[in-house]
Amino acid sequence: MTTTGPDGLAIVDKPQGLTSHDVVARMRRLADTRKVGHAGTLDPMATGVLVIGIGRATRLLGYVSGQDKAYAATIRLGASTVTDDAEGDVIATASTYGIGEDAIRAGLTILTGDIEQVPSSVSAIKVAGRRAYSRVRAGEDVILAARPVRVSALDLLAVRHPTPDLMDLDVTVECSTGTYIRALARDLGDGLGVGGHLTALRRTRVGGFSIEEARRLADLAQAPITHDLGGAVSRSFTRVTVDSETARALSYGQRVRALGLPGVYGVFDPEGAVVALVEDLDGQARPVVGFT
Repeated sequence: MTTTGPDGLAIVDKPQGLTSHDVVARMRRLADTRKVGHAGTLDPMATGVLVIGIGRATRLLGYVSGQDKAYAATIRLGASTVTDDAEGDVIATASTYGIGEDAIRAGLTILTGDIEQVPSSVSAIKVAGRRAYSRVRAGEDVILAARPVRVSALDLLAVRHPTPDLMDLDVTVECSTGTYIRALARDLGDGLGVGGHLTALRRTRVGGFSIEEARRLADLAQAPITHDLGGAVSRSFTRVTVDSETARALSYGQRVRALGLPGVYGVFDPEGAVVALVEDLDGQARPVVGFT
């Protein structure tokens, strides 16, 4: 396996049963390079959009993972599990008889907007240097601190009754990075007094990358790159073309006069090659990620 290869993003439709690291390992073989990473972990149970960076595009992943995300999910009311999803043992049950759609929608409204969310105890958050899920598996009781997240949309699509005592809800979610959808399922069930957990999750969007362009791993065997480096930058950031002198200075890590754009933006040279991600600060444009 080589250490150099193509540069770009692969938008993968992650199958159920694989970890995000499993997908990275497969993409390393397909792209014939070890320089591969992912933006935004998906649990093995989950499917959908997983953005994979290859080569120099791995430098984009920290920015891509921080963008908003969208999901389609199924929440089961009437049962709580130790993991807040279907992979954990059931620890409590309660009948959902008498719970109507008005109560469900009111519960979803409470969980919409800027909220304080307690992540699942089996998340990958580190507690004193160890992953929370490792501590739980070792028999420890783990309670994580609440953290601010934003749920910009949480919509109910359908209600089903798999048994007289259970209720399944199909929902869509648009949220900030760091939001745990299984925690939303747990909190909705707790708010309704019957418990709840996540039974299905499909990520439909990461930033500007949607499920419609995601490809199966088998389809990426011959052409692992979905977006080349320039295309990936253009999809994720405002694009600006500069003259050759400015491009050369930025490629060497030098600062130039501020270009007057908000946030981080992508700078391209006159030939259309991406030079750097740049941010204006104190009247100067400074490269934050270089590509040349």
